[in-house]
Amino acid sequence: MSDAATDGQRPRGIRLPRKARRAQLLDAALEVFVAQGYHAAAMDEIADRAGVSKPVLYQHFPSKLDLYLALVEQSSDRIIDACRHALEATHDNQQRVQGAMAAFFDYVANAQGAFRLVFESDLTNEPAVRAQVDRVTEVCARDISRVIHEDTGLPDEASGLLAVSLVGMAQVSARYWLDTGNSLREDTAAQLVAGLAWRGISGYPLEGQPEGELG
Repeated sequence: MSDAATDGQRPRGIRLPRKARRAQLLDAALEVFVAQGYHAAAMDEIADRAGVSKPVLYQHFPSKLDLYLALVEQSSDRIIDACRHALEATHDNQQRVQGAMAAFFDYVANAQGAFRLVFESDLTNEPAVRAQVDRVTEVCARDISRVIHEDTGLPDEASGLLAVSLVGMAQVSARYWLDTGNSLREDTAAQLVAGLAWRGISGYPLEGQPEGELG
């Protein structure tokens, strides 16, 4: 077994299609950035981890910031897509709440730790990074707000505030659960938070129905 195989580096000398090479570089960069943060990570190390020369890495990503932003965007897209899928997978609002909470818990529990690039970045003062971090909250909240508005008839401003509150609850509780090494299983923790959220949001009834019947 080669030294590269034992220290996590990919074997060199294998030609890959551009899309596959880009994915490989992003995977290697994710490992380094999550472990070391943006400032301590080095492009040399990322290239070595991917099993490519540094010029090859720069062909795909002109700078370390470009590489980091590509990862943050990819990670942001994943949680946004997961939240959107939870909303679109059913018309049962309780299941939507449960699905959205589960999406955030799944996201932070992912062994790759990609969520740290979004929620715990050491580069949040960089406007382009901050924009991606804010995008997760804004897009997820907008999707949830649309459902609340359509189902309850609440004004856009009220629906938006409730939606942001739900997203904030999901983000903070999921990160707290992970960071504290909570002994609760992931699904149990997600269900607990979803139950709390549902008890609150279900108090806003569907249009034309008595209070407490947000179905």
